[in-house]
Amino acid sequence: QVQLVESGGGLVQPGGSLRLSCAASGITFSMYAMGWYRQAPGKQRELVATVTPRTITNYSDSVKGRFTVSRDNAKNTVYLQMDSLKPEDTAVYYCNAKWITRNYWGQGTQVTVSS
Repeated sequence: QVQLVESGGGLVQPGGSLRLSCAASGITFSMYAMGWYRQAPGKQRELVATVTPRTITNYSDSVKGRFTVSRDNAKNTVYLQMDSLKPEDTAVYYCNAKWITRNYWGQGTQVTVSS
């Protein structure tokens, strides 16, 4: 059974930082491209950042320079370090794992940026 379990969300003030984690089980983690997506109320889910099995990273323009995605294959975990948070970063953040035709999602974690 595949599980992606996100943690680390919460309420933070503008300019603050949060670190999200996604622990994977039931997959050969090192083979999967891992990603973070987010969905704000009334909006479509959008890409935030991805990291390939060879640790090549990609970011949306809206988070480039503020967010950092990384992975630890020994711990089957992917991280999203979020700095200089803005109110527009408020959303549910989802972890994603992809390999060929296999595509899995976590349940999401809420991030709220507000003073």
